[in-house]
Amino acid sequence: MRTTVTIDPDVEVLLRRAVRDSGAPFKQVLNDAVRNGLRGTAPRAPKSFKLPVAHMGAELVDLTQAGALAAEFEDRALATRLRKRR
Repeated sequence: MRTTVTIDPDVEVLLRRAVRDSGAPFKQVLNDAVRNGLRGTAPRAPKSFKLPVAHMGAELVDLTQAGALAAEFEDRALATRLRKRR
């Protein structure tokens, strides 16, 4: 059957990604996606994944107080903005 449908932009991105990853034609990927979705057999995303880890070397700066320092800078910037509003 031949028909015209409007595909939402986010769905198009997913379909094009599936086409690229599988190497299958767009028509086949679309039909498989609809078929699997309607049957309830759509493949599930993997539950876990592993990220590669790389050693970045020794720290060049002591970051133990980085959060407190960032909060202090933020407080100063906010105080400056509030003073300018007066």
